[in-house]
Amino acid sequence: MTLTPQNLPADHPPVLSCRIGVLLVNLGTPDAPDAKSVKTYLREFLSDKRVVEIPSLIWQPILRGIILNTRPKRSAEAYAKVWGEKGSPLAVITSQQAEALQARLGDQAIVRWAMRYGEPSIAREMQALMVAGCDRILFAPLYPQYSGATNATAVDRLGDWLRETRWQPAVRTLPPYYDDPVHIAALAEDTARQLDALDFDPEVLLLSFHGMPLRTLELGDPYHCHCRKTARLLEEALARPGLRVVTSFQSRFGRAKWLEPATDATIELEAANGTKRMAVAMPGFSADCLETLEEIAMEGRETLLEAGGEHYAALACLNTGEPGMAMLEQIIRRELSGWI
Repeated sequence: MTLTPQNLPADHPPVLSCRIGVLLVNLGTPDAPDAKSVKTYLREFLSDKRVVEIPSLIWQPILRGIILNTRPKRSAEAYAKVWGEKGSPLAVITSQQAEALQARLGDQAIVRWAMRYGEPSIAREMQALMVAGCDRILFAPLYPQYSGATNATAVDRLGDWLRETRWQPAVRTLPPYYDDPVHIAALAEDTARQLDALDFDPEVLLLSFHGMPLRTLELGDPYHCHCRKTARLLEEALARPGLRVVTSFQSRFGRAKWLEPATDATIELEAANGTKRMAVAMPGFSADCLETLEEIAMEGRETLLEAGGEHYAALACLNTGEPGMAMLEQIIRRELSGWI
C-alpha cells in the first residue's frame, strides 16, 4: 500500500523536507579551560590519524603514557588566559558567524555550526538539519587553505555520519578558498583597516599560518602551497611598498621537522636584525582561537619585546566583521547556486 497523508498511521511523526541547510565547521575546543576537559579534547584530536600520521602501535602508548599526562595542564593554563564569559573564543565566534550568516540568508537556508573535535559534533548538527527538513546540505569547513589534517578529516567525520544514516541528504562541500578573489579582497580590506588603526607604523607585517609537519608536504598535501599563494596575493592586494611582508608557520609540536620558517624563530630573528615595529596577521584562521590569542598575541609580543623590539600588534582574524561576513555570504551563496 502506498502511504499518503490520508492513510498514514495516526502516530506517524510529521516529516519535513525540501529545505536547504548550511553547516559551518571549525576545528574544535575543550568544553572548559581545565585539565580534565583539555585531556578529553586532546585524546580525540591527537588520536585522529589525519592529524598524527604515526602508526597507532607506536603513537598510542606515547599519547596515553606521556602526552595526555603532561600536556593537558599546560594547555588548560593557556586556554584560561583567553576563555571568555561565553566560553571558548573559537566556539563563540563560530556560533556568531553562523548567526550572522543566517541573518544574511534569511529563510533561504538553515545555518548551523559544528566542531570536528568536541561539541557541537558534526553528527549531531547534521542530524539537526535533517530533522529541520534539510534534504540538501552544504558542508562548509572554514579552512581557507586545504589540508588533510583539517578539511579532509572534517569530511571523514561527515562520511562516518552518512554511513550510519538511512535517509541521506544530498551534500555539497565548500572548496578551499585560499586564492578566491573575494577572500583576498576581504583579507586586504580588513588587514588595511587594522594597520591604519595602529598607533605605530609597522616595519614588518608577519603572516603567520598554522604549521604542519614537513612530511605532509612531501606526501602531496597542498597546504604549504596554498598558504604561500594566500600570502603572495594578500601582499599584492595590500600594495604597501614601505611594509615588508614575511610568511611563517606557527604551533610546532613534537620532534618532527615542520614547515619553515617557524613563527617564534622568525620573530626572534627579526628583532635580532633590528626590527622594532611588527604587526602579525593570521590569514589561515577564520576565527580567533587559542593559537591566535595566546600563542601570537601574548607569546609573540613577549618574544619580540624581550629580543629588543618596541612595538607589536596581533591583528584580529576576519571573525564576524563586515568584510569577513560579506565574503562568507558570497562564497556560500555561490556554492548553493541551483539550490537557492
